[in-house]
Amino acid sequence: MNHLIYPTTNFKAIEQISIERGEGCYVWDDKGNQYLEGMAGLWCTALGYGNQEVIASATEQMNRLTFTHMFGGKTHPVAIELADTLAAMIPMQDAMISFGNSGSDANDTHIKLLRYYHEAIGKPERRKIIARERSYHGVTVASAALTGLPVTQNHFDLPVDALGILRTDHPHYYRGKQGDETEAEFVERIVGNLERMIVAEGPETIAAFIAEPITGASGVIVPPPGYYDRVQAVLNQYDILFWADEVITGFGRTGSDFGCTTMGIEAPDMMTFAKQLSSAYMPISASAIRRDIYDAMIEQSAAAGAFGHGYTYSGHPVACAVALKVLQIYQRDNIFEKAAVTGQYLQSRLAEFADHPLVGEVRGSGLIGALELVANKETGQAFVGGAVGGYAQKAAQDNGVLLRTVAGSSLAFCPPLIITEAQIDQLIDATGRALDQTLDYCQQQKLLA
Repeated sequence: MNHLIYPTTNFKAIEQISIERGEGCYVWDDKGNQYLEGMAGLWCTALGYGNQEVIASATEQMNRLTFTHMFGGKTHPVAIELADTLAAMIPMQDAMISFGNSGSDANDTHIKLLRYYHEAIGKPERRKIIARERSYHGVTVASAALTGLPVTQNHFDLPVDALGILRTDHPHYYRGKQGDETEAEFVERIVGNLERMIVAEGPETIAAFIAEPITGASGVIVPPPGYYDRVQAVLNQYDILFWADEVITGFGRTGSDFGCTTMGIEAPDMMTFAKQLSSAYMPISASAIRRDIYDAMIEQSAAAGAFGHGYTYSGHPVACAVALKVLQIYQRDNIFEKAAVTGQYLQSRLAEFADHPLVGEVRGSGLIGALELVANKETGQAFVGGAVGGYAQKAAQDNGVLLRTVAGSSLAFCPPLIITEAQIDQLIDATGRALDQTLDYCQQQKLLA
């Protein structure tokens, strides 16, 4: 046994596969087996593996300047250029950008920015944050408190109440509808619940509402039409900021440039980015806020002597150079537009599984999707525990495709943005074989209701 503690892993099931190299949309394990990467690593390797332009940008920057920090007035050109490039791309007007190292710490940064800002404008009582059930926003102490998944909450004694985290309904119609409720009725009910909670808590105590436009780890939930229109109307009525977590949905993943665009979210006040920001070639994240929020904090930081937040590696020059090159490739090669086309093809191929005996729901947008596996197709009865989902994931791996089971028994898809239609066919064919094998397993184990 080695000395490594593995992240998000059952400690009794470590080292099941060892990945040694990657190229394009494929990776190889230490036994020489090739796999189509159906999850872009962890929702992140947009340009696939081994992009020589990106590698060269890292090498060039390392030869020029391996590191400099950005504390106390220090800066460097590539961080400024990256911030300006990113601000021009995202659906916010005149954004200000703070760099970090992961989506988790970027969301932590936003929690602190919210408190700093509301204190600066004389409203320190606005400190509560509304997050949704089945949400995922990270695993640091504060971002894990935002997250609404049991596996990230259990046994960690997180300071949810101390941080003022409130929880509202998840927007998953398939799992959340009551009786014969239509999608429109479902939206009205859960947004009504949101508004009643705001009124009960006191709108003057609530700082922000955080949401992934389309969720990732909670099962790739695509909210029904009209959901975000209604949510934003309520938030605007009570002067509550909308915080879009685009760690997974950003940069072409959902069929548009950003998840907010896909879902019709108008001008979020705050946005979080990571993963595809650098195509995972270097760790980097970004927290974006409206300029007027930043401007309101200037005098307070001067009076304090400094804005007392930031990381050693905030704006790391090599990470910034890599991210900048990735954004340039996205724009130069029309990656988002091409991914929108292949995304439509992926969704059409996934839809073919709607009639499979194990599949209760097919959902997704662009190059992200999920198949929810159920014990009873007619009633939607879920499997108990994660055994079936785990079996399906392993069956896919044995058929040469790396997928990930999320939210119990939902099989998630999130291939690199550069995937071709032929490779999507390979992905779908392998998934079909894996589903049939999983069905056999469920029948043998008498797991179907």
